[in-house]
Amino acid sequence: MAHQQTLAPLSGLFSLFLIIALLMNGSSVHAGNITVYWGQNLNEGSLSDTCSSGLYEIVNIAFLVTFGNGQELGINLAGHCDPGSSGTGCAALSTEITACQSLGIKVFLSIGGGVGTYTLTSDEDARRVANEIWNQFLGGQSEVRPLGDAVLDGVDFDIEGGTTLYWDVLARELLNLSGESKLYLSAAPQCPYPDAWMNVALQTGLFDYIWIQFYNNAPCQYTGTTASIDNIVNYWGTWTANINATYFYLGLPAAPEAAPSGGYIDPSTLVTQVLPAIKSTSKYGGVMIWSRYYDLLSGYSTAIKSSVLNYAHLPGIKPLSSII
Repeated sequence: MAHQQTLAPLSGLFSLFLIIALLMNGSSVHAGNITVYWGQNLNEGSLSDTCSSGLYEIVNIAFLVTFGNGQELGINLAGHCDPGSSGTGCAALSTEITACQSLGIKVFLSIGGGVGTYTLTSDEDARRVANEIWNQFLGGQSEVRPLGDAVLDGVDFDIEGGTTLYWDVLARELLNLSGESKLYLSAAPQCPYPDAWMNVALQTGLFDYIWIQFYNNAPCQYTGTTASIDNIVNYWGTWTANINATYFYLGLPAAPEAAPSGGYIDPSTLVTQVLPAIKSTSKYGGVMIWSRYYDLLSGYSTAIKSSVLNYAHLPGIKPLSSII
């Protein structure tokens, strides 16, 4: 992160213009944003519409569900498109990906998920999978490019099965392949610490973003009580203290139906009780939402977006409401 100079107190329209300039310059400040998963419900709308909504800064295309142990890569986008036997049936998404990127929105490939036939069986297998992902979705070259010629910005590890081994090898090989080009790595561990599947990889410090799933996890999810909020804050502190990553996100469902085993936090409680307790931490990144479909139905991101922004990360700047 670039060096930030302390700004003298500002007022009026000049403050407003400066805030806008700072928020548009993501390389100089990180004020908190929302990331979302797209690709698991045909009724969630297009990827380009998701990006043009103005709600999100990162979109995870979910999921690459088949890889490792000699399997060919397989992506499941729940009816949005089918790669087919040629492996190119979703190539039309390339223009939507580049449209998102033209808006300054990062687009990641999310690998794993709750249902899939993925695993890694050895260091060699992990490196092979890394090369396949690099060539088919990132900056490499392959006759098979499931999402077309667009080059994705990063890879998200939503590992919920398969194996506890070799994810660190996969992450390191992806970064090796990227060379001097920036490749973002993110992970979506479950909130109980340490994560049951990804702990070894997460300890490497290779990941830029960690969006912790505080839902479908009884030990550390919201249950409607003040004690459960305190519990979330405590787990947040454990994660941010023990894992070396650039930013951490509070992973939440956009509606009760999005998390059958619980963890939904209504917008009012999130804004008034949860976010104030975690936003002051230097590694606060924002909120991760599961998923675009439920968010579209509930309007959850719209309700919380202004509160996800962290003015503590904008030195000398006051909220818009205080200056206009």
